[in-house]
Amino acid sequence: MSLANYADLQAAIAEWLGRETDAAILSRVPDFIRLCEAKLNRDLRSNKMEKRATALVNMLSDEPEFVSLPLDFQTMRRVRLNGVDGKPRLEFLSGQQADEFRARSGNAPGRPQFFTIFGDEMELIRTPDMAYTLEMVYRANIPALSNASPSNWLLSTSPDIYLYGALLETAPYIKEDERIATWAAGFKYALDSINQLSRDQAYNAGPMTARVSGATP
Repeated sequence: MSLANYADLQAAIAEWLGRETDAAILSRVPDFIRLCEAKLNRDLRSNKMEKRATALVNMLSDEPEFVSLPLDFQTMRRVRLNGVDGKPRLEFLSGQQADEFRARSGNAPGRPQFFTIFGDEMELIRTPDMAYTLEMVYRANIPALSNASPSNWLLSTSPDIYLYGALLETAPYIKEDERIATWAAGFKYALDSINQLSRDQAYNAGPMTARVSGATP
């Protein structure tokens, strides 16, 4: 059976369960897929989850130091100031460290040097003294499958992880089923393989070399 899209995946799950005509299970299949995606967002470490986005500091706002994060944001990889010579990178501070820096600096506006994450916003430290364009590289949540969005990069490249992952989430409904161990093994193999591939790709340009911090390239 093809797993080209969301409908195919739902049909395959029902078929593998042997419940193609079980209305109660069929109505739960979208839930199994969503639960699988939630687990993947926590455990998958594919480089395809990394995205780049830009955001403009709004100097017309009463709080220009707060910038909204992308809707699919999960964790930040790096933040740079576009349009500034050298595209300086902002360093991460914890909330407490940010408060301490503001106290030491008198909270004077200036070019941002640091950032912290506050809910669904990024807080810049210092408070911007002018409009800046931020370049963010971040880890994004996997685009959720739905009838309106029937495919994504993960289903296209690794349909097995979706199938085994969703089947594994059926365990509370099918109770004691000897196939659960097989599905768990299939899911783990697919997850480990994708994570290993991403680690390999991170270093495929050649061997790593030691470099002294702050040394001129």
